[in-house]
Order: sequence, then C-alpha cells, then structure tokens
Amino acid sequence: MATDNRIHFWRRNQKVPGRLKDTPKASSLNAKSKKPATFHEFARSTNDAWDIDDEEDDEDTEPLPRPSDRQEPINTNHDQYRLDVESGPANGRVVKSCSDAQLNVNAARNTLQKQQSLPVRPVIPLVARISDQNASGAPPMTVREKTRLDKFKQLLASPNTDLEELRKHSWSGIPREVRPVTWRLLSGYLPANRERRDLVLQRKREEYFGFIEQYYHSRTDDNHRDTYRQIHIDIPRTNPLIPLFQQPLVQEVFERILFIWAIRHPASGYVQGINDLVTPFFVVFLSEFVDLSGGCPHGLQHVLICSFKEDVENFEMASLPLDTQRNIEADSFWCMSKLLDGIQDNYTFAQPGIQIKVKALEELVSRIDEDVHVHFQRCEVEYLQFAFRWMNNLLMRELPLRCTIRLWDTYQAESEGFSHFHLYVCAAFLIKWRKEILSMVDFQSLLMLLQNLPTIHWGNEEVGLLLAEAYRLKYMFADAPSHYKR
Repeated sequence: MATDNRIHFWRRNQKVPGRLKDTPKASSLNAKSKKPATFHEFARSTNDAWDIDDEEDDEDTEPLPRPSDRQEPINTNHDQYRLDVESGPANGRVVKSCSDAQLNVNAARNTLQKQQSLPVRPVIPLVARISDQNASGAPPMTVREKTRLDKFKQLLASPNTDLEELRKHSWSGIPREVRPVTWRLLSGYLPANRERRDLVLQRKREEYFGFIEQYYHSRTDDNHRDTYRQIHIDIPRTNPLIPLFQQPLVQEVFERILFIWAIRHPASGYVQGINDLVTPFFVVFLSEFVDLSGGCPHGLQHVLICSFKEDVENFEMASLPLDTQRNIEADSFWCMSKLLDGIQDNYTFAQPGIQIKVKALEELVSRIDEDVHVHFQRCEVEYLQFAFRWMNNLLMRELPLRCTIRLWDTYQAESEGFSHFHLYVCAAFLIKWRKEILSMVDFQSLLMLLQNLPTIHWGNEEVGLLLAEAYRLKYMFADAPSHYKR
C-alpha cells in the first residue's frame, strides 16, 4: 500500500523533490541491551541522551569521555572566568595529528571496557566533505550555484529582506558564503531591516556579556553547582575527536553559553544533549571570521574546497581577536536560545515534548510502512529506545556535523522546522533503512542497528534525498492527528 502511494504521488507531483534510493544491506551487530519498562526508567538509565550506563565521576575527578571517544587528558581551568587572550597570535594549529588521536582512542579502548551497551562511534571529520554544504554538493562553484549565491546576496542587500523569499531559497541549502547572516535572519536573531542590524548585533552581544558579568560567578553557589558540574562533565564529550572542540578556550565558551542559558530557563535548566545544539551555530559563525592565511591566501572559503581540509578542525581559536571570539560566542548563544524556545518542552521535567514526539513517530510509521512497524513489535523493540535521542539531539548523533549544518538550513527555512518537520525527517530517516531493519530478526541486532546507522560518509546528496522524502511524507500525511504538530 505504501509503495503504491509513493508511485502515484510522484506521478501526480512533478515539482516535488525526489525520493530516497535503496541502500546496501548493513551487517548484523551483536550486543546486549536491556529494555526499560517505562519512560522514567528509560530516562534514568541514560545519563545523557546517547550514553547508557555511563557512570558519573566523583566531584573532584575530571570526567572521562566514553571509551570510544576518549583522547589525551584535557587540562582546563574551568574555575576561572577568562575572556582575554594572550598578546600575539597563536600558531593557529593543534600539533596533535588525527593519527595520534586515533592511537590514543585505541589505547583507551583496551583499558576502558565498561560501556558495552552502545557500538563504537567512528571518527567523523568536521570538514571531510564540508564542501558538500553548497547547493549541489560539488566542490567547484557551478553556474547554478553562482546564480543562487547572487540571488541570496541580492536578498540580503535589500533595505528590508523578504524573509519568506529567503526561506524559499534556503530550503534547498544555503551557500556557505552567506550562511552566517542567513542563519541569524531566519532564526529571528537579526531584523529584516538592514539598517538596524548592526545596532541589534551590538546591543544583543553586550546584553549577553552583561549576563556573564551578572550570573557566571554564581556557578559555584550551592543552587547552581550541580548544573555547572553536569555541563563541565558533558563539554569534553562534545565532538571529542575534533581538536577544535578540545581546546580549553572553546570549551570555556561552551560552558558559559550553556550555564547562562540554563539559569535563564529554570523551567527546564540544563539537560544533557543541549550541549550538542551549540556546535552547528558555533562552526557556522566561526567560518565567517576565520582567515587561514598561513595555509591558503584566499581564506577559509577557498580552503574548504581545496586540500587544506584539516586546518579548520585544528584551527586555534585563541589566534582570533578577542572581539571576534566574543561575537562568535554571543551569536551562538542567542541563536541556540531561539532554537530552544520552540522545543523547550523537550527538556522540561520528564521531557513531555519528547514523549509526545516519539509516540507521534510510532503512529506515523505505522501508517507509512506497516511492515516496519509490525517488525518492531515482533522483535519487541520500543520506539523510545532509539528515537529518544533522535528527538533530544535532533539527529545530531546519527549524522556527521557537516550533514547537520545542511539539515538545519532547511529546518530554519521550514515553519516549525525543529519540531513539526523534524518528525517527518525522523520518519524518512527510519524508512531509509527499511531493508536493513527487516533483515534483523532479533531484538539485540535490530536495536544495535538503529543505534549505529552507517551515515559517516553522508554528504549533501544524501541529506537532500532525506529532506525530499520528508517533504513527500509531510505532503501525503497532511491529515495527520493534531498532536503530530506539537
């Protein structure tokens, strides 16, 4: 029935984006997994949205990343609020090579074997295919891409940017050259009126650092100590194999952003998983300012389409001017806040937003592909066991960061993209693997597949197909129950 609907849909709708292709069958994975009986039991058994049975360290002990993620120990002074940088630019590189990092990971795996409930997460380079973030996925700028870029520049340069037109053009991907300002506009951080933008940026950046002066010292107070401690534990787990995110300066930026957001949103506070939501904004806004003059005379945009791909991963943020560092931090905070404003019920007590969305996903899949739905029931796999982190982290743990950035182009162009449209993206993502899912005949292998889907080599093409399928599902199931939209 689902196949017939799909064929008829595409015959009737010539202008709707294309559907997904079949993918090769994944090999079976064997591991033990215990099924929780209730949502609260599930939430208690997951200290963060993806680590099961990961024990917290003692109060005075530096947190250990997961065995699959661990690198060299990171010495940071998190108890001192530091915004200034030493005089003179830094080298702009982290000396440690990717091969050295991998050797450290392998050594850690030999000694830390306590966590066996999740598969080993492979290294996902930040910019291995970041050139795929342009419209077509091809590194050289084509005539079509140049035309699209010119259209974006025209929209952004107008006295009052037409946001609806900007969303229309952003749906299929934003050119990397204009992505930072476009994200600020689509998130609601910047006004459409061009003359007001500089004043708004100045005011909001000053307001954020006013929060730092007012609240950050309270991180050691009794009522905020637990929040700060949890943030301090989670930060090293954020993209642990990318040197950029292991720099003390970058980790301090993330700690300040998350702590200030948590104490300004007491209804939810900090919840594990929110730390990942900072990274796309941080990377996009960093790309606006970085000039890798030591590696390529044409700067970052040229570097991303030539052979100096590792420079971004290893770029030393301390080499940037202090004002630039502050701008990146403040803009990341405000745009992340705008995103979370629309999905805050995902992070309030008992996370009701996630419970509703997981249930909606189950009902939606039962209508889209009954075979997959029945197969889950037969294998006694609950949607909550794999879809919890899909909703909690917006698929960030399932996709490489480069794919997340492209995905968020569309989310910010869609109405309720991070909530309503994300549901259809999750459904399309699940059905993408229907052959592999139906080939798994027991609970353990099926759950392990769903927790370790092979997307490491995904780029723009795969994300584009995923979004096209999500659009098709949204179009076909427009009569879905109203709670799908919550």
